[in-house]
Amino acid sequence: MSGGEKQSTKARKADYFKKLIGLLDTYSKVLLVNADNVGSNHMQKIRAALRGKAIILMGKNTMIRKAMRSHLEKIPALEALLPFIWGNVGLVFTNEDPNAIRAELMKNKVQAAAKAGAVSPVDVHVPAGGTGQEPTKTSFFQALSIPTKIMKGAIEIINDVHLIKVGEKVGASQAVLLQMLNIKPFQYGLDLQTVYDNGVVYDSKLLDTSDDDVLDKFRLGVSNIAALGLEIGYPTIASLPHAVINAYKNVIAVCLEVDYSFKGADKVKEMLANPEAFAAAAPSASTSSAPAASSKAVDDDDDDKKKKDDSDDDALGGGGLFGGDDDGY
Repeated sequence: MSGGEKQSTKARKADYFKKLIGLLDTYSKVLLVNADNVGSNHMQKIRAALRGKAIILMGKNTMIRKAMRSHLEKIPALEALLPFIWGNVGLVFTNEDPNAIRAELMKNKVQAAAKAGAVSPVDVHVPAGGTGQEPTKTSFFQALSIPTKIMKGAIEIINDVHLIKVGEKVGASQAVLLQMLNIKPFQYGLDLQTVYDNGVVYDSKLLDTSDDDVLDKFRLGVSNIAALGLEIGYPTIASLPHAVINAYKNVIAVCLEVDYSFKGADKVKEMLANPEAFAAAAPSASTSSAPAASSKAVDDDDDDKKKKDDSDDDALGGGGLFGGDDDGY
């Protein structure tokens, strides 16, 4: 390498360091993305989609780490980001909401065929149905343990087949089969992995956490603190309301045992002394069944009246005015 080439290489590195440090000073958020299987044309489309929202910077990991280490004195929190600089990684600098940037990255993914030797990022299924392939290729499906039958002169797959699992390498026969069936199971783009947000580093999965999830976790934490405070007798903001209510219950219990009362205890004593009055005031099933009961009472009255009329007829001799035995005359 000539002196001029060395000088230009040093100049390029110096420019890269200067640009990276400038971006670190300008933007409060850095998104680490995996750029595997992303071509140059695809990258240009992603850059265009993020224009005005974020800036993508690619480079060698050693240069990125070196530039960040040189800037630790000004931004010490960058040290937490260094262990994640590995693999085919890229940096996305932004001041926008990371969720919005991730959504934009998801929009700019492209379908891709499965290539032999590639690690599958998803489960690949082959659906049941016609394949359009000639019967002469039946042996190819049998080699992959795919049940088939011949329908109308073409091969038809009988059942859905789980061809490739997540993390498995794509075999040559599997890649050929998917190509024959025109199945493109993979989506490639910039995959968000780690987020640096104002000095805090966290996994991108946390972006899936909703406001309801945060509230549920907060409620669970408050209830645990309240339970712990009540158990050890240590007052906290969470346990104090429960402690006051428990103390109030104890005071009521004492008032019920001794000859002492106050306004709150009077109502409890009244409820215990006359529970029927409070039961009558409360809505119950008996009130809802009152119409049915009244109609039943009317029917019973009608039955009683009918029985009374029948008994009167019986008193007259059962059949007429001169009823009775013939021997009575």
